[in-house]
Amino acid sequence: MISRLAFLLLFSLPALAQDITVAAAADLSVVLPEIAAQYKRETGREVRFSFGSSGALTTQIRNGAPFDVFFSADEDYPRQLIADGLASAITLYRYAVGRLVLWVPNDSPLDVAKLGINALLDPSVKKVAIANPVTAPYGRAAAGALRHFGIYEQVAGKLVTGENGAQAAQFVESGNAQAGLIALSHALAPGMKDKGRYWTVPLDAYPTLNQAAVVLSKSKQEAAARKFLEYVRGAEAASLLSRYGFSLPQEAKAGARTK
Repeated sequence: MISRLAFLLLFSLPALAQDITVAAAADLSVVLPEIAAQYKRETGREVRFSFGSSGALTTQIRNGAPFDVFFSADEDYPRQLIADGLASAITLYRYAVGRLVLWVPNDSPLDVAKLGINALLDPSVKKVAIANPVTAPYGRAAAGALRHFGIYEQVAGKLVTGENGAQAAQFVESGNAQAGLIALSHALAPGMKDKGRYWTVPLDAYPTLNQAAVVLSKSKQEAAARKFLEYVRGAEAASLLSRYGFSLPQEAKAGARTK
């Protein structure tokens, strides 16, 4: 006769086998858990996350980190993994276009709506937080915007870099920087949206943040990984992404309408 412990282990394995682990860009640290919570309510399947800069996560994947899906803030990283045989080309999906904003706390004297990027030239701004341009797409976007407006050299000495976008947002939210070029999703997050105000950097001022996801080749839960990625194409996920400031590519909108 099968023991009670063996019985529980036997019948819990299929459920556990549906759980997946997702590597995700830091700008998704609020919205993806909300999407996953909805997904769990509808399917009973758990999704775990590891957030970081897209470049650092790519390195972890190359080094064998056991992730099932990768949500990048830059489409180039998933394409690199596909070229290396580490991700499935047919699962590549552009789920959003990210937006960059200049954020200041509520007690800042700066009128960012009026001054725009030139607010960073104000003498009261001693530190400007951005993500690391080497590994974080939003950091590269920030540097690109500063160069686009011709003020990079003037503010270079003020820049403080976070390991990823979330850390850059923490620097300015905590007062360790007077302003920050951060993801709109962070500015709209519950912990920050009532603490500051922002100016949206024009899209033509920095390289487009085409954000894409892909199922990884070494996933042991490929079917479950694909199902979660398919869920992100749906109307519920699209609504949450929009709420946090992400623009939806045309293919995402079309996918949402067919659900």
